[in-house]
Amino acid sequence: MSEANGGGVPGPDTADMLAVHHVFREALGTASRLVGEVPAGETTRSELVGSYYDNVLRFLEAHHEGEDLLVTPLLAQRCSGDEAEVVLRVADQHKQVLGPLQDAEEAVRAWRLGADPGATGDAIAALVALGDVLAPHLDEEEEDVLPLAAAHLTAEEWGALPGHGMQSFTGDNLWLILGLIREAMTDRQRDLMLAHMPPPAADAWRATGEAEFRAFIGQVRSTL
Repeated sequence: MSEANGGGVPGPDTADMLAVHHVFREALGTASRLVGEVPAGETTRSELVGSYYDNVLRFLEAHHEGEDLLVTPLLAQRCSGDEAEVVLRVADQHKQVLGPLQDAEEAVRAWRLGADPGATGDAIAALVALGDVLAPHLDEEEEDVLPLAAAHLTAEEWGALPGHGMQSFTGDNLWLILGLIREAMTDRQRDLMLAHMPPPAADAWRATGEAEFRAFIGQVRSTL
């Protein structure tokens, strides 16, 4: 393990961020199929798929907010000049994502109400456009920023991100987000996630949350 800020404190395992990024890549990468295969006027299906995208997009908002508040300022302070410039440059890309993100949210909201063919095309185009802007940012963050976070943050500082995400998430299906992240994790990462969750939340996930997630995502991914 690396040391945070040269103080002899073990640094975090930042590989869990890859699972979070996978959620966004998967959702945006399958938009043409999931949205495009909903028949015109089939509002039961558009509501289901629209709910999936609404929650993922709201999670992206919370995720970027957490990085802006909890990660970027610390790295900018602790990294060398050149490294800090990289951190700030990659973080500034969140501003470039904001417009396409808002467009996607509005397009999905309009489409899920009536599954109108025109709205279907708009929703697909907006989600694909968001993916086109987001993908290079995720790539750069993984390649250039995550190693710096592992070297300059403590495990406790890095571990504040999930809690912030849960508290600031404005969607209506937190189990969906937790389940999608857990799908992309290793067994060890899944165990650590539960170990660091507040006990009531971890108990609720085991009792009903996981089953609710599997039922919901199974319907989303089902063949029409």
